[in-house]
Amino acid sequence: MSKEKAPVTQAIRVLREHHVSFSEHLYKYEEKGGTTVSARELGVDEHCVIKTLIMEDENKRPLIVLMHGNREVGTGMLAKQIGVKKVHPCDPKTADKHSGYQVGGTSPFGARHPMPVYMEASILELERIYINGGKRGFLIGVDPKDVERVLKPILVSAAV
Repeated sequence: MSKEKAPVTQAIRVLREHHVSFSEHLYKYEEKGGTTVSARELGVDEHCVIKTLIMEDENKRPLIVLMHGNREVGTGMLAKQIGVKKVHPCDPKTADKHSGYQVGGTSPFGARHPMPVYMEASILELERIYINGGKRGFLIGVDPKDVERVLKPILVSAAV
């Protein structure tokens, strides 16, 4: 793990504001490495590394999806559960615009624009999760119940 100081991002400010206890984990970011790389670098199970995905429905309304690192989002399943026709990932430039973060460093905390948050329900079964802290190469370790308390996500079952 890197000895450099962890950044104070908008995500960190939100967590502090809500008195959330978290650990900071810096690692060497690899382009297109995703949760496989971050899990390997942190020495944790990829199932506990949570992806923050910016998606849109058929009307281009943005939404955040929190998913296990080793699973994909069944977009048809998700669309049906949230009452829309289609859900698809945003292109990186659009995702950056919605979240205020750079893809690869997107945190669900402190997004630029308010968006509904949908979280895979089984994430709450984990004791600790690792989720992006708002910068590439920076994850935070946190109790998923704190994530639920701060973000008030809608729980879904859309993992494939």
